Order: sequence, then C-alpha cells, then structure tokens
Amino acid sequence: MSRDAHPLRAHLARGGLIAYPTESCYGLGCAPRNVHALKRLIAAKGRSAAKGLLLIAASWAQLKPYVTPLSPALLARMRQSWPGPVTWVVPASRRCPALLTGGRPTVAVRVTKHAGAARLCRVLGTALVSTSANKSGRKPAKTAAECRTIFGARVRVVEGRIGTRKRPSTLIDLATGTVLRP
Repeated sequence: MSRDAHPLRAHLARGGLIAYPTESCYGLGCAPRNVHALKRLIAAKGRSAAKGLLLIAASWAQLKPYVTPLSPALLARMRQSWPGPVTWVVPASRRCPALLTGGRPTVAVRVTKHAGAARLCRVLGTALVSTSANKSGRKPAKTAAECRTIFGARVRVVEGRIGTRKRPSTLIDLATGTVLRP
C-alpha cells in the first residue's frame, strides 16, 4: 500500500473516488473536503445528498477537524467503542462540508478496526468518506470485482479482504445515546 500512496493521494486530490474493504463490505469513498468528489460519489451511488455521509479514520486526530470540540465525558464514551464498528453522530464543525452532513448540524464518524481501512487512512494521512459500495438500495459489494462491475473505471479499487461483520456499523447519536441503526 505505501508504494501506491502517492498515486492514490493524487487521485483523491483530483476528486477521484475509491472503493476499499471495510468491516462488512467494500466502502466507496473520497477526500472529505473535496466538494467535487463528494458530488461525484453521491451521483455514482444515485443517493440523496440529504442523507449525508460518514467518515472513517485510523485515529480520533483524523476526525477532529470535522467535529465540534466535545466534552471529555462524551469523548470518553466514543473512545470506549473504538476502534470498532460503532459510528457516532456528533456535532459537526463549521468547516465540515454540508454534503457530509446532509445539511444537518451533525456528522457521522468512526475509528475503524478494519486493518486495511485503518492502514489506508494512515498512509493517506486523512479520514475518508465511507459509504457502502453499491447503487442506492442495492446490496453492497463484497469484492473488488463487484466494485468494478458496479462502477467501472469511475472508481479506483483498492484490493483487499472485507471483515467478517455481517451488518453495517452500529450508528449512535452521541447527544442522546439513541441507537439509530443497531
């Protein structure tokens, strides 16, 4: 992966999309601050921009620029579940693009436990947008070949194995503790 980092970084900087293995399926992602890439990703999925997107990272430090400062107690609650398949809906910072939040004052974030996805974030030096690699309403891709079939040359595919998890990450609202997706 490290020898491929420079071309992949350049691809993301140009607004490119990538598909990569995560805990339960291939994820479809892009650079979180690249509005052109966010629009391309939403169009490629055929998804409503109002749904928002989530971010994965290798560490809290990669997510921090997208999140309003949190109290130590709230931060500790999140960190107890990380790294792992728990995505938290938290207050978004003013610098967080509206296409990530779906126009809401919150953003969904996760420190991934998937070794390949975490390594990708570390090598690229950034959090990544992460949504399932599929057309909206369809089954998520489980292999690199499925990603190529769904998206063709529009998406650069990072080879690897998905994790053993059968379901998407658990989604929890940090402010209320409400489980939005078990």
